[in-house]
Amino acid sequence: MTLEVTREATAITARPVRRLTGGTAAGLGTAVLYLSLIVLIPLAAVVWRSAGEGPGYFWRSVTTPDAWAALTLTIGASALVALVNLVMGTVIAWVLVRDRFPGRAVLDTIIDLPFALPTIVAGLVLLALYGPQSPLGINLAYSRAGVVLALLFVTLPFVVRTVQPVLLELDTEMEQAAASLGAGPFQTFRRVILPNLIPAMLSGTALAFTRAIAEFGSTVLISGNLPFKTQVAAVNIFSQIEGDDTTGAAAISTVLLVVALVALITLDVLQRWGSRRG
Repeated sequence: MTLEVTREATAITARPVRRLTGGTAAGLGTAVLYLSLIVLIPLAAVVWRSAGEGPGYFWRSVTTPDAWAALTLTIGASALVALVNLVMGTVIAWVLVRDRFPGRAVLDTIIDLPFALPTIVAGLVLLALYGPQSPLGINLAYSRAGVVLALLFVTLPFVVRTVQPVLLELDTEMEQAAASLGAGPFQTFRRVILPNLIPAMLSGTALAFTRAIAEFGSTVLISGNLPFKTQVAAVNIFSQIEGDDTTGAAAISTVLLVVALVALITLDVLQRWGSRRG
């Protein structure tokens, strides 16, 4: 046994190392250059600007009453929205894949509407439907509930579109086998279907959260931008820039960037842990 393992290890070691071809190196360099220009360098510039006046100024900028209230509201509302999307996005994806009903194709198309619609238009629509002159008799304008509603609108597609392909590719023979062994619908979902959906559900939830903490357009109208009450972090950043405090705006932006990175890293750790358990 030891001899066979030694031979296999020797064979693997003896394999030639695959070198990058000219085309691969050029493609990799182009991708890295593009990502650097579009993502890495601008983000680094924001972080650098936030530290321009020193750690003391950074801390004072993010802990002023209005900035702290905006950050607390934004992160709290985004976490709530992400949890709602986790449940309802999975339910909607399940309905679109497993059920057949009139208008299914239209509903499937509407799911992508928040991607295509300018967010300021979405805010105007929400204000018209749920504002002071609401035809539905529901007034959520200038309240935190209105902020949550706007964030739910813009983040609707994320969980749906990450879970839907997994459901489409899921082997139904496993479910049939579980049913033939006496498992009920709930047990089959919990033991067979849910473990396959969890990575996609977590990915969509993390994307919804990071999208929500950066939202501006859909909230700017329905929230009323009331400091200490309904002003979200993105609007507070805009107010800082209007007040010629770009360093303070960069500091708040850096906090949002760190929160988004922590959420994505946590997601990656959970996915790796889940894959090892599987």
